[in-house]
Amino acid sequence: MTEKLYYQDVCQKEFTARGLYQKQDEAGNWFVVLSETTFYPTGGGQPHDTGTLNGELVTNVEEADGEIRHYVEKKLDQIEEIKGIIDWDRRFEHMQQHTGQHILTAAFVELFGFETVSFHLGQDTATIDITTNALTEDILQKVEQRANEIILENRPIETKWVTKEEALQYNLRKKLSVTENIRLVIIPDYDYNGCGGTHPTTTGQVSVLKILDWEKQKDKTRVQFICGNRVLKHLHFKHTTTTELSRLLSVPEGELPTATHKLLEANKVLGKTIDGLREELLQYEANELIAAASVLDGEKMVTKIFQNRTIQELQKLARLLTNQVEKINVFFITENGEQLQFVCLRDKEASINMKVVVQQILPLVEGKGGGNETAAQGGGKAIISGEELLKQIKNFVGE
Repeated sequence: MTEKLYYQDVCQKEFTARGLYQKQDEAGNWFVVLSETTFYPTGGGQPHDTGTLNGELVTNVEEADGEIRHYVEKKLDQIEEIKGIIDWDRRFEHMQQHTGQHILTAAFVELFGFETVSFHLGQDTATIDITTNALTEDILQKVEQRANEIILENRPIETKWVTKEEALQYNLRKKLSVTENIRLVIIPDYDYNGCGGTHPTTTGQVSVLKILDWEKQKDKTRVQFICGNRVLKHLHFKHTTTTELSRLLSVPEGELPTATHKLLEANKVLGKTIDGLREELLQYEANELIAAASVLDGEKMVTKIFQNRTIQELQKLARLLTNQVEKINVFFITENGEQLQFVCLRDKEASINMKVVVQQILPLVEGKGGGNETAAQGGGKAIISGEELLKQIKNFVGE
């Protein structure tokens, strides 16, 4: 119980303690157990503290088998006297987010009766899951405003260790998960909650709370938010981003949505124009290939080797040929770096079995592929040149 009282109710950056022992876990990681500690172990949705013990970095803190384990990068030289230093910036940021969660959760309950069923404090944002899937922007705005009112009132935040019977005297926000060693975190006349996390002494230290986003999840809704210093970081990022966009688009920040919409519409038009030009180029290319086609046993033969063309584009080009000319066989190869890919296509009046052709040439490139009698494709390693592969195809079909 000494450790719990110490890390939860004492907020200080440095402390001294006696090491009880240090040992390795099953994975070979060293950890130290102390007589007392201000390091917070992972739990209740809040991440662990980091810092140092006798100058060695503390990488993880967790509670296991009734003890608090401080994982260090390497074994300590001695544990008789330990000096611990908390990474206070990380701790205070976690305190801001955790207390912000209490305030936000209580606001949802107070205004709309929506309860929180889970809390997660991430590296950049925090989330709560609430018992509704009918949130609106108006609801979120009212809840956010109420939460910030409580923060600005700078109400005291109290902690109390109570018995189960004593806890029942308070208007608790949710049912207790433990029956002994009960710790209450209290914002008078606003929120009473059983909690083992770390908190500042006043709501004003949370500074500000901002809801960022929300998404439905079956019968619940996940709400994403930030508090305190994270709001400043977020604002700095947004300001830097909008300033750069404003410069690039040559419009004031307030006109960015309109300018962006116009740009997107222009891009759609340009995209359609480009697609149309590509279709025209493919058709022009198809006409040239038809004009240069050879003839074998009364059927036209079109063969060509390309560089860095997608197999999808070659399939489209081949279809242009077979849709325009009867009794035509098309064999396309593209050299794409260390790969060779090929498309074999004919119209329904031609006679070459394209599936058989592909089966014959796949071993030459250690490749994979498939298809049917009229259309087949594949690809493999460029262990031979495109010219050599095309020569093998011609030999097989008898050209």
